[in-house]
Amino acid sequence: MRTLASEKLTLSSRWLSFAMLVVLHLALWLGTESLFMHPLLLMHLGLFLLWQPLWRGESKLHIGAAAFIIAISLIMTFLLNWWVLAFWVSVLFALVGGRVFSFYARWQRLYYLLMMAYLLTILILYIVPNLFHLLGMGDVMSNLMNFGLPLLLLIMALLPVEREQAESERAVDFIYILLLFTLLTLLVLGSLAFMTLGQLDYLDALLRTLFIIAIVLLALGGLWNPRLGFSGFQALFSRYLLSIGTPLEKWLEQLATVAHQEQDPEAFLEHATAYLVEMPWISGLSWVSDHGHGVLGKSSPHRIEMADQDLNLTLFSHQAVSPTVMLHVRLLTQLMGHFYQAKRREQSLREITRQQVIYETGARLTHDLKNMLQSLFALTSVAQHQSEKAQPILQQQLPVLTQRIEAILAKLKSPQTPEEMVEMPLATWWEGLRQRHPYRDIVWHAPKNVGRRMIPGPMFDCVADNLIDNACKKRQNELGITVSVTLEINPFSLSISDGGSAIPAGIAHQLLNTVVSSEDGMGIGLYQVARWATQSGYRLELSENRKGRVTFQLVEAK
Repeated sequence: MRTLASEKLTLSSRWLSFAMLVVLHLALWLGTESLFMHPLLLMHLGLFLLWQPLWRGESKLHIGAAAFIIAISLIMTFLLNWWVLAFWVSVLFALVGGRVFSFYARWQRLYYLLMMAYLLTILILYIVPNLFHLLGMGDVMSNLMNFGLPLLLLIMALLPVEREQAESERAVDFIYILLLFTLLTLLVLGSLAFMTLGQLDYLDALLRTLFIIAIVLLALGGLWNPRLGFSGFQALFSRYLLSIGTPLEKWLEQLATVAHQEQDPEAFLEHATAYLVEMPWISGLSWVSDHGHGVLGKSSPHRIEMADQDLNLTLFSHQAVSPTVMLHVRLLTQLMGHFYQAKRREQSLREITRQQVIYETGARLTHDLKNMLQSLFALTSVAQHQSEKAQPILQQQLPVLTQRIEAILAKLKSPQTPEEMVEMPLATWWEGLRQRHPYRDIVWHAPKNVGRRMIPGPMFDCVADNLIDNACKKRQNELGITVSVTLEINPFSLSISDGGSAIPAGIAHQLLNTVVSSEDGMGIGLYQVARWATQSGYRLELSENRKGRVTFQLVEAK
């Protein structure tokens, strides 16, 4: 069976509650001896079922809930007395009090506060006096039922109507409900105790009971969040609510350990779910992601489904979970999902880094090959035009080219292996550089005593060959410009300059920081050599960029 509620009934819940109070007032005004009281109370119960915030209108009632409704109906019909009415009005007061703080609209909250005032008044000034057979309260009860409470109902009916969101219409705080019901029970029974033991009249006993309850609540309010160093009942109560008798701290420690040890996301998820299923209230679980799925434990009718991006988790519990356990479930699944997604991102970053290493290595090796082919072309040109000088030059340069070819082949076999820094004397490298470019009409500048400084030879070769090649290509388009290579020792710098046109400002700003599109070779090659220089402890920079003087300079990084 389904509860009879819909969107329209949800929006008109205020008028349902008002009609419920009017019917209750008529039933109590007629009295328990009236033949119309039972039908009116059944009508009141029906209006309560339409208004009640416990079951949603679209939800399916279980056998237990249906049995509870039938039992209440039978009690209203056959076992009706003032004790039952007192209990019922106390339950209504607690339910309304559990909802009143969920409303943010001013008039809506005022309406429910007046509803609480009506139920409290009719309980302590009409039902309880009839329950205790207080004959001296007759005039008070008569005036209350004939004039006071009808006037209050009229004021409630005239309040402006404001709509609330569906969540507010259904929000119920069970802690408030339990607290308010307990306070009403203490109020009624405490008044009875004062009347019996102290031989007091009802109003005096009622005031004394209210005074004692107010003092106790004031003391509890002071101890709830004190300012004298004591942590207060708030921290103790919150700790109690958040403790559900499960090894939460142990699971969090295991989760952190697995997150530290496991790099693979799926392996981490398998270990984390294996630890989670050890919780005493969990009978089993299943998970599904884009890269796999798994099932642990046993399924049950009580299931909780959670999702975090592409991870879908279903938990099976031994029994229906309480709101506190649901809070823990959300916390646990969010933590596990956070770690899982972090592992996925780490794996993606590792793959991107690996591809970047391969790409950068390939680009660097491509330029090395280009530079070596140009060196070979220069050597063959020497052999063709000046055969008498070719023999000593070939004897000097071919071993160097052989070493560079071997290094490139080794790098191609294992592109992810960190590149070793091969150092050589600066004087040897400088002489080899001059011999590789003997016929390119380059002006060389260097001090007579270069010294014994050690430099990373492959990196210097790559930087110098790229810059010299770019300058010589530029000279093919701008005839007559000079190309010079300058070596300075103190402070140390290697400069390659040309006397051509300046590099455009937009390209010059990005040239050594990223890949730029260019037709004259000043694109990815300079970006790669600039990164290599930075990794080797040097810095490649465009020191001059004007018409007639374009200079790239390699200096030590500070």
